[in-house]
Amino acid sequence: MSDQEQPRLIKDAAVMRAMSHPARMAIIARLGQGGEATATECAEVVGLSPSATSYHLRALAKAGLIEEAPNRGDGRERVWRAVGRGYTVSLDADADADARQAEHDLIDTFLTWGDTKARQFMAQSDKEPHDWFEATFFNDALLTLTADELRKLGQDMQEIIAPYRPLSRPDPPPGARSVTIQIRGFPTDEAL
Repeated sequence: MSDQEQPRLIKDAAVMRAMSHPARMAIIARLGQGGEATATECAEVVGLSPSATSYHLRALAKAGLIEEAPNRGDGRERVWRAVGRGYTVSLDADADADARQAEHDLIDTFLTWGDTKARQFMAQSDKEPHDWFEATFFNDALLTLTADELRKLGQDMQEIIAPYRPLSRPDPPPGARSVTIQIRGFPTDEAL
């Protein structure tokens, strides 16, 4: 993977705070698929008015996560696109309290956003075609790992899903749909 294809590494608390809103996560996800969109088009994804969505777009642009794209003709609407190919948030062990809180808030927003998407799917899952209903999975597994093994497992999972990301798959096969994969790995105090 070239440097341009690598996800952006985010360590800055201000950028994390800019991302810590469900509407902004949805905008980043929409633009992160390699496309461009106006505030009106993003508003359809986030469920807000175009003017409220414009506010979130400007905040993301100020944080350097998105940028204006060339306009599509008459120049009356601003068109936006993602900067880079995704992101990874990772703090150093000696990060200050402000950065730790920003990371905590961002992860909390991410978890809430992910849970909301799963609940939305479940609310309408009976309307899914049979093959999609059967292919859907939810899994919770208790594993016994060292910290190094957990780190390796996370890296391996990223490698497994990489070929299916939209930017890696510009011409998906007929019948392909957007699918969200939420992977969490963290220690618990459950008995082994």
